[in-house]
Amino acid sequence: MSPTTSTILISSLATGTIITMTSYHWLLAWIGLEINTLAIIPMISTRHHPRSTEAATKYFLTQAAASAMILFSSTTNAWYTGTWDITQMSTTPSHILLTTALAMKLGLAPVHFWLPEVLQGSTMTTALVITTWQKLAPMSLIFMTVNNLSPTMLMTIGLFSSMIGGWGGLNQTQTRKIMAYSSIAHLGWMSTVTSIMTNILVVNLLIYLIMTTTMFYSLTLSKSKTIQNMSTSWTISPMLTTTMMLTLLSLGGLPPLTGFAPKWLILEELTMQNLILLATMMAMSSLLSLFFYLRLTYTTTLTLSPNTTQTKHKWRFKPMKPTLPLTIFTPMTIIMLPMMPTIIY
Repeated sequence: MSPTTSTILISSLATGTIITMTSYHWLLAWIGLEINTLAIIPMISTRHHPRSTEAATKYFLTQAAASAMILFSSTTNAWYTGTWDITQMSTTPSHILLTTALAMKLGLAPVHFWLPEVLQGSTMTTALVITTWQKLAPMSLIFMTVNNLSPTMLMTIGLFSSMIGGWGGLNQTQTRKIMAYSSIAHLGWMSTVTSIMTNILVVNLLIYLIMTTTMFYSLTLSKSKTIQNMSTSWTISPMLTTTMMLTLLSLGGLPPLTGFAPKWLILEELTMQNLILLATMMAMSSLLSLFFYLRLTYTTTLTLSPNTTQTKHKWRFKPMKPTLPLTIFTPMTIIMLPMMPTIIY
């Protein structure tokens, strides 16, 4: 892709998200989402391969359907109440439609099927954009309409997502699909706490973005597209392999790493609201996710791939990608737990 084209696409992507995040009128928010979708489709289909074309088509169809549903819910609301204000989504049919549409935009269960397929057909960089930047606009709409959305529906979707995110990732061998199911599970946790405490939602989203960026960047640098690639990544850089292990454990939510904080805060908040059963089920579902993170950790750092003395080192060139982002994000992924009280309050 030429620099001019990529500049136009990236600036359109940023503009679309910012328009949605700063709008108070439903039509403006919808326009922002459409710009966002149209900017990322060429980025998905750059490889001129049937799989990337299929991924771009699937992404377009699901996002277009979700955008149409958002427009329909806002029109229905305007018809009942006479206002296009985003914060005044007060009619029941409208907010149920809106929750379903935003769940589809984010890739929450039970409308999550497009996410693993689209990520598998994209490059690592595009997959990173889809799992991080593309979540900001729908999340900002949830944040603005949270007072009018149904808490029961959000919690049910959240529980389903965290369970399906755990179960779906168990049988995968492709790292992008594993990261897709990881994304579904994390967004499920966010959906569960949305109607209870938005502060925790923002903190969780921030930590999720940092951890996912670190993981994708590590996978890009080590060129690991499957678990088999990860088992030989120690020959490229032992230090990178170690940081990947810690990032995976942080994604799994093990203390004393950063990823433990959002799970801890959400479970505490659910217990305080007397939602004991939901908290227990969420904690149990995180064990499923933890299993496949631990499996990746094990294959990356604790096993040596069968090799002879002649093939000890992978053939490798000097990495072309800058490693500065990884230097910034890795410490934040691993050692930000003590800063949590400062960030929340």
